[in-house]
Amino acid sequence: MSPPSSGQLTIGVISFEESDRSVEQYSELKNYLGSVLKSLVELEPAYNELKAIDQIKRKRWDIVFAPPGLAAIAISQAQYVPLFPTEGALKTRSVIIVLKDNPIENLNQLAGKTIALGQPGSATGYYLPIYNLYGLTLAEVRLAATPKNVLELIANREVAAGAMSLAEFNQYRSKFPGVRFRILHTDSHIVPSGAVLVSSDLDPAQKDQIRETLSKVSPAIASSAGYITNAPPPDYQYLIAVVDRVVPIAERIRQKPAPLYEQK
Repeated sequence: MSPPSSGQLTIGVISFEESDRSVEQYSELKNYLGSVLKSLVELEPAYNELKAIDQIKRKRWDIVFAPPGLAAIAISQAQYVPLFPTEGALKTRSVIIVLKDNPIENLNQLAGKTIALGQPGSATGYYLPIYNLYGLTLAEVRLAATPKNVLELIANREVAAGAMSLAEFNQYRSKFPGVRFRILHTDSHIVPSGAVLVSSDLDPAQKDQIRETLSKVSPAIASSAGYITNAPPPDYQYLIAVVDRVVPIAERIRQKPAPLYEQK
């Protein structure tokens, strides 16, 4: 694929809520980049990780505001270059949630049960839980579009357990008054924050210009867009290793039952 025209740039963002919130959040940055770079800058929201992965692998996005799982994929599979960390929950972890009255006490007891995971691309909702459930055969894996959907499936007793980040659990649990959840398992690894990344298809001078422009925005614009201009991007080495390990494990995840181990 040929490098995009220097006269047009596309910013890709992830939004769990199908509203104008993302457009509003990035509008000042979009206008600033367009003015400084003298380019037509377009904002393209994706409403789940699966859509974002497709755009990233096709190199359709020149600049990406990615959560950690997508950032790891963008770096390892599409050669995007991380520039800055995004804001967000510090030191968050992947958790597996059940209802408080569920008698299950450990991950091994999920064998033969139906669980809900996030979309491929989610570090805390997909890759880390599959990594932790390695070796089990589940009755079924339901792939939910958002963390809120995962909690809905648990609350309605359609699944025995579901995975998301601890920050997402704390954010969405209040949407279910009267439902008592509990954390069955907490992954021991701290998940890095997301990142602002730039496509490797852009020429070096253009990448440098984008990096410099993004670093010089006002604190208000950076805060609105949710990134930190004076910090290095996170280290994704461990997360990339997890993603690479999970890909062969998850090949049969849509089967019923769903074996979470490599096919021999």
